Amino acid sequence: MTVPLALVLFVLGFGGAFVSGLVGVGGAIVMIPLLYYVPPLLGAGELTIQDVAGLSMTQVLAAAIVGAWSHGRQALVHHRLAWTGGPAMAAGALLGALASSRVSGRALLATFALMATAALPLMLVSPAPAEPTGARDAGPFNRPAAVVLPGTIGLMAGLVGAGGAFLLVPVLVGLLRIPMRLSIGTSLAMVGMAAVSGFVGKVVTGQVPLWPAATVVLGSLGGAPLGGRVSRRVPVGVLRGVLAGIIALVMARIWLDVVAH
Repeated sequence: MTVPLALVLFVLGFGGAFVSGLVGVGGAIVMIPLLYYVPPLLGAGELTIQDVAGLSMTQVLAAAIVGAWSHGRQALVHHRLAWTGGPAMAAGALLGALASSRVSGRALLATFALMATAALPLMLVSPAPAEPTGARDAGPFNRPAAVVLPGTIGLMAGLVGAGGAFLLVPVLVGLLRIPMRLSIGTSLAMVGMAAVSGFVGKVVTGQVPLWPAATVVLGSLGGAPLGGRVSRRVPVGVLRGVLAGIIALVMARIWLDVVAH
């Protein structure tokens, strides 16, 4: 790994983790396109989509754990929901990660684009439930849906090296009717569980380059807590708008790339 590539990966790790803490995503919705497009654009080197998936899963693991801890300190994690859907999401992520080494790069990009496409209308159309003062105010939820939906998201996320929170947050808000701030913290807890198993799957199949992964993680350690602190000071409507905007931009760019190839 060259010095220019290391510097680029460190900065991208910090930026992706900041977005993770800000809007409750593991960072993959930002990291995958950044890692795939930015290094060659800056002349720092080029990564395959399989390398990108492995690096993204590594960054998601670090950012989600740190972000969940930050939100948990503010009582913004729905613990019953996290422990209901998290294990199912982790199982799906492991299966997807193990299968990903046999899937073409174009198919992986298309899967990622489909996830973003599914997330956008949920975030734009579904009204947010009333915000609680903390996780102790969390209400009931549909348990079968809380298992099946995260499990399916985990499977797709494991394929592409994502945590899946960019789709999970809209599902929690729009389908399970969990308030936005609580959805952000809860999604990070569930994604943390999924990222552990997804990371194991990527390592076992040789898709995690060691030194680039360590560099991305170092950058993410500072970005996630900072994003979490900023998140608590930003209105819910702004958080929804930021997440929807990120998803829309990434969706458009990835679909263009899929069609072009």
